[in-house]
Amino acid sequence: MHAVVTVVLPIFALILLGYLCRRSNRLGPEAASEINRLVVWLCLPALLFKVTATTTWAQIWQPGFVIAVGAGCLLTFIATLIWRLWQRQPLVDASIDGLSASYANTGYIGIPLCLLVLGEPGLEPALIATLIVVCVLFAVAVVCIEVGLQQERHLGRALATVLKALAKNPLVVAPVLGTGWACTGLGLATPVQHLLDLLAAATTPCALVSLGLFLAQKQPGRQAGAWPLVAIKLVAQPALTAFLAFKVLHLPPLWAHAALLLSALPTGTGPFMLAEYSSAKPAWCRERS
Repeated sequence: MHAVVTVVLPIFALILLGYLCRRSNRLGPEAASEINRLVVWLCLPALLFKVTATTTWAQIWQPGFVIAVGAGCLLTFIATLIWRLWQRQPLVDASIDGLSASYANTGYIGIPLCLLVLGEPGLEPALIATLIVVCVLFAVAVVCIEVGLQQERHLGRALATVLKALAKNPLVVAPVLGTGWACTGLGLATPVQHLLDLLAAATTPCALVSLGLFLAQKQPGRQAGAWPLVAIKLVAQPALTAFLAFKVLHLPPLWAHAALLLSALPTGTGPFMLAEYSSAKPAWCRERS
């Protein structure tokens, strides 16, 4: 229990620090958006590029595990998205809710917990799950949000507008460029690697501080209950993943237990970052992208 607390406590401490800085006015009302902008445009793209540029097929070729974890989070996302759309929520809001219900914190919590519970062999499934969450699930959510943000009615122009917006989105461009770089077989130069490491390391603390700043100020608009999303994330998603891993795919014990553990993790900061990213867009961008 002590080891688990040691892993989890710094996360809430960073959120608390952001909250206290805003409440004491050490950081201003725009700090949450500006720090989140730093994460979205610099830190997270650096992390996505580094991960995809340095990962080999041999590391991620675990098809049963990929199917169990990938289907678990994507089906949870799609089901929540459809449910929220049925409740007549806008596509952007429904997409963020879907991401909140399916986006596990596989990086900051999942990797140390897998090492703690499963030992050194637990590192590989944690890394694969992180790739699935931050590169696949995140990309699907970004596409849905970009579709929801544009107002074009003509199908052809609407598609062109969405593709143009995605081509400018750093959270889509970075992993695509990283994958392309990995295909060249070239390594990363040491100064470039160090730069990416520095930016990537800042992703989690900056996002958590930004979340604390956000929580410290009153937010206008409709307040929708979060408890159904919490239940979906912490109960429905791991139950679905466990069914796939143990009953359908019959994964080896290490990989099946890792899939269950990683799918049962709480939501990461990804949904918050995308919510801030989409709400911070200027009016002309919300109308045309």
